[in-house]
Amino acid sequence: MKKLIFRKFIIDILLFFLFVSLTLGIIVWTLQAVNYLDFITEDGHSLKTYFQFTIYNFPKIIHRLIPFVFFVSIFIVILNYDHNNELLIFWSNGISKISFANNIIIFSILLLTFQILIGSYVSPLSQFKARGFLKNSNIDYFSILIKEGKFINAVDGLTIFIDEKNPDGTYSNIFIDDSSKNNTRMIYASNGILLSNNKQKIFRLFNGKVINKEKEKINNFQFEQIDFSLSEFTSSTILVPKIQEVSSKDLFECSLKLLKNNKPIKFQYFNCNKEIKGTINQELLKRFYKPLFLPVIAITCCFLIIIPRNSIRYFKNRKKIFILSFLLLIISETSLRYATKSDISLIIFLLIPWLLFLFAYINFYRKVKNV
Repeated sequence: MKKLIFRKFIIDILLFFLFVSLTLGIIVWTLQAVNYLDFITEDGHSLKTYFQFTIYNFPKIIHRLIPFVFFVSIFIVILNYDHNNELLIFWSNGISKISFANNIIIFSILLLTFQILIGSYVSPLSQFKARGFLKNSNIDYFSILIKEGKFINAVDGLTIFIDEKNPDGTYSNIFIDDSSKNNTRMIYASNGILLSNNKQKIFRLFNGKVINKEKEKINNFQFEQIDFSLSEFTSSTILVPKIQEVSSKDLFECSLKLLKNNKPIKFQYFNCNKEIKGTINQELLKRFYKPLFLPVIAITCCFLIIIPRNSIRYFKNRKKIFILSFLLLIISETSLRYATKSDISLIIFLLIPWLLFLFAYINFYRKVKNV
C-alpha cells in the first residue's frame, strides 16, 4: 500500500514537471527564436536553416529550466496534496515524514542524473549540430538583405552598397569591396542583377570598372558585363563552436592537460589554452556538479509538511520555504559564476550543496522528531 501511495505521488510530480517543462520550454524557445530572426534578416540564411538551428537548441533550454521547474513541481504538488487532505493518507498508513522526505530526495537524485545526462551529452551535441547547420548553409536569402543606401556586411570579406533597387529586380549604382589582407579589389557597376545557377548565386554586373591593388601595383579595367560569384563567400555568422557546444570529453581532456603543464593545445574545434581555462572548468561544473543542488531544493520543500494547515504559522512557513528555495536557485547560479575565480572559491562552491543539504536534513529530522 505504501508503495502505491508513493508511486501516485511521484507520478503526480513527474507529470506536473513534464507539463511545466514543456510549457515554459516552448515559451522560452519562442522568445529565443524571435531573437534568432537575425540569421535571416541580417545574415541571409534560409528558413530551413533557421528552424533547424532553433529546434536543436531546445535541449539547452530544458537543461537550464530543470532546477526551477523541479522546485515549482514539488512545491505545488505538496501544497495541493495538503489542501486536499491527501497527505493524511500517508500518515494514516504509517508513513513517517522522514520516509516521505527520503523518497522525494531519491526522486531528486534520479532527476539529477537526468540533468547531468542532458547537460553533459545531449545539449552540447544538439548545439554543435545546430552550429553545423549554419556552417553548411549558404546565403540563400542574400537578395532580401540588399536595401537601398545601405552597406551590406552579412558576408565575410565582402561589402556591397546599392544606391537604388528597381521595380524589375535590377539594381543601379553598385559598389562592391571584396578586399583581403594582401589584395584590394573594388568594383563599380551602373547596373546589376542577382542570378541563381545550380545553387550558386551570381551578381551579374553591367557597365562598370574594376580596380585591383596588390602590394604597390594598381591596375584597373572597364567592362560591359561581368559575373561576380557569391558562392565562395560565407555568412558572417559565428560558425566556430562555443565552449558550451564542445563535447564533455574534449573539455575534460583540455582541463587535465592544462592542469599538468599549462601549455596551449590545439583541439579540432577550439584552442585549449590558459586564457579559457576558467571558462572550461566553469562549463564542466555546470554540467556535472551544479545539479547537486536538486536534493537541497527537495529537502527544503519538504519543510512544507512539518506545520499542519490549521496552524497560524502555516502560511508564514509556506512563504518562508518558497523564498528559501528561490534563494537556493539564485545561489546555484551566482556561485557558479565565481567558482573558478580562485582555488578558495572553487572549494567553497564544491562544499555549498553538501553543507546546505546536511544542514537542512538534520534540521528537518529534528523538527519532525519534535512534532
